[in-house]
Amino acid sequence: MTSQKSTQTMKPATAAKKLGVYLEATPEEFQEGVVTRDELNALQTDPPQWLRDLRRDGPHPRPVVASKLGVSISGLTRGGITEPLTTEQIEALKAEPPEWLRTERTIQAEVRREAVRVKDKQEQEKKAEERKAAELAREQAAPARRSTPARRTVPTRRASGGRGR
Repeated sequence: MTSQKSTQTMKPATAAKKLGVYLEATPEEFQEGVVTRDELNALQTDPPQWLRDLRRDGPHPRPVVASKLGVSISGLTRGGITEPLTTEQIEALKAEPPEWLRTERTIQAEVRREAVRVKDKQEQEKKAEERKAAELAREQAAPARRSTPARRTVPTRRASGGRGR
């Protein structure tokens, strides 16, 4: 009684997202079917011509556009970019960046610097906690020192209970 392993499938939108392409620009058969994990792996390792063309020329989905321009997806929206862009359009924006793009790049650079600063601070705090824990462990492992000298025991005398020596 062995159970057969079911094939993992995903919607075309999920597969397009994983491939970094704009779904509406993919071939119709890709958009209408389901994609198995094996098919996705095959597309990633040996992309067909249509996938290579989409990745090179676009149109590109918003996360790819944002990445190529060096801004956030929110920054694209603030800049009025709501549709996918081609590589040619992206290159034109890079060649002569409008004011919104320069502003968003500055904001993105500040966000990245702050993220690095916060990460460094957290690492320093973690190291300080580890040092404290190690110090505490050493203190607990060391033999306890007595604050008062040890009491000497004095032999007690036996009372002569009527027996003489």
